[in-house]
Amino acid sequence: MPDRLDDELRIALMRIARRIRQQRHDDTLSDSQLSVLYVLTRHGASTLAALAEHEHVTPPSMNRTVNCLVDEGLILRSSSPEDGRKVAITVTAAGTDLVAKTRERRAAWFAAELATLDPGEQHALQAAIPVLMKLADS
Repeated sequence: MPDRLDDELRIALMRIARRIRQQRHDDTLSDSQLSVLYVLTRHGASTLAALAEHEHVTPPSMNRTVNCLVDEGLILRSSSPEDGRKVAITVTAAGTDLVAKTRERRAAWFAAELATLDPGEQHALQAAIPVLMKLADS
């Protein structure tokens, strides 16, 4: 393995991820808030504890994030249909729309960036996808 592969690849991936995160429909939301919206749109209703565990934060921290999203009208809190003592957190139509528009913006930005590469560079990236997915899933 080349001496600096680990540093150079890590830095490149971090910079790409940062540039992707910058492509969003709403600049007022934090990365944490947007991540919660993504989780709820992908997996459906959740509890505060489950969201906190998924996002690797404390329940009080997740409570602050959820409160901000409720205030923005992007998610709702309601009694859980399975257990009335629990609170179910669901995404609103406005939250779903924001996630969809952010996904579209990110995909368009990334496609435009990839289109600037020559065919050899595009092929090299295509060939690297299985290896990158292996790293991502480990």
